[in-house]
Amino acid sequence: MSTSKHMQNIPALRLRKATPADAALVARMHAQSWAAAYRGILPDTYLDDEVPRERAAHWARRMDEIDAGDGLVLIAELDAAPIGFVCLANPDANGSALVDNLHALPGSRGAGAGSAMLAAAQAWARERGARQLHLSVLEANRPAIGFYESRGWRFAARENDRMGGIDVISLVYTFALD
Repeated sequence: MSTSKHMQNIPALRLRKATPADAALVARMHAQSWAAAYRGILPDTYLDDEVPRERAAHWARRMDEIDAGDGLVLIAELDAAPIGFVCLANPDANGSALVDNLHALPGSRGAGAGSAMLAAAQAWARERGARQLHLSVLEANRPAIGFYESRGWRFAARENDRMGGIDVISLVYTFALD
């Protein structure tokens, strides 16, 4: 019996650097991710009506800033289909690089994109002399908190925030780059 009959097609996960031409794609993934992750946390009208427009405007601006050297956006692709992205900001005066966004599309969770994007974020930040990474996550987003904590991120602070016209609590998590 040939071993090729038993070999499975393993989907190819890759990360690619985003360009300003990817702004609309990143905005769509961001809006889709929020609509799934924040349903029941933020108002439906905000998620369905405002977020797509808001994210489109945000990413059109942000991708120009990224292109000018203010960080990095990587798009995760599984078999060439985009399934997530991570946005990183250059290290601050304290040597901490911000993971500004990390999103995997609903239905693609478990494919390894989140872990791959975090590993790439760590390598990118180290290359820039950062001593740590930091991010904010909504306190009500328990799956995301579990994801970060299971990968060694540590709670650092609790902050009042406002999204979608309501008060929310954001938690700051850090990851030491030893």
